[in-house]
Amino acid sequence: MSEEARTVPAAPVADPAPLGLAAFALTTFLLSAANANWMTAATGSAWLGYALAYGGAIQLLAGMWEFKNRNVFGATAFSTYGGFWIGLFLWVQFVAPHAASASAADHDLGWILLAFAIFNTYMLIMSTALNLAVFGVFLTLEITEIVLFIGNFAGNTSVVKVGGVIGVITAVVAWYASAAGVSNGIAGNRLRLPVGPPLLAPRTVRATVNA
Repeated sequence: MSEEARTVPAAPVADPAPLGLAAFALTTFLLSAANANWMTAATGSAWLGYALAYGGAIQLLAGMWEFKNRNVFGATAFSTYGGFWIGLFLWVQFVAPHAASASAADHDLGWILLAFAIFNTYMLIMSTALNLAVFGVFLTLEITEIVLFIGNFAGNTSVVKVGGVIGVITAVVAWYASAAGVSNGIAGNRLRLPVGPPLLAPRTVRATVNA
């Protein structure tokens, strides 16, 4: 038997996007519920461990697997927001306790959120080439980050609460996109959740033949 005949095609890699979206959604939900001041009978820090283990580590892994899939958008998005959650965990644990004042800590968060809002802006634009579900995630996230950095810079807890409510909506949209990815990724599954068409139709690539 020839070497070519003995070659076994590599198994396809499962889509890591539903996992990355689920990790992002759950951690965002927990932090946003705390920002919205809904956790009145809880510590308000339930999100912290999951920022490291789920929103951080698992999302970062999803980003690495997207590199394997040659998906530059997914790799960039998941890796970046995985780093966001890990960085936020480290900031809360090791930097915030040593802040000179609560106002200084709020301004730290304001700058962090502003920086990620800038990143999210061009990712939002690029998401128009994907589908409505993914676009919805980045749109609601953009609004969340803008409202939160305004609230933190101003030291206005009411604005931060509004950002928390919008963050919960962001989490729900991300959970839906994750569920759609799972449903559409199961072979033979009859339950297919729609994700909608891209806002911008992909450009038609015409093949050219040299004479």
